[in-house]
Amino acid sequence: MKDVILKAVANPPKLFWGPVLPTALNAGLQIPFMFMAIGIWNVNPLVFIISIITGHLIVIALGAKDPHLSGMIQAFGQTNLVSQNLYKEKGNKFEP
Repeated sequence: MKDVILKAVANPPKLFWGPVLPTALNAGLQIPFMFMAIGIWNVNPLVFIISIITGHLIVIALGAKDPHLSGMIQAFGQTNLVSQNLYKEKGNKFEP
């Protein structure tokens, strides 16, 4: 096997020391809400900066525990589908 493949599997991509997908979700949700709150309610942005950093530290801690967190979230999104079973049985059997 090539060394490049092993590095990609062993070291998933990170964004500011956290897994990419949870970090992007954290920033993608909190930053627009911060700008809306500043524009609508004239809120101090320091409160949101502290919450963004706190959320990011939590994401970093979860990423240190499980570095493949982004892959697990993507896999859950692909397999959390309701399938039509060919035979009358309980649960999803993943049959065509």
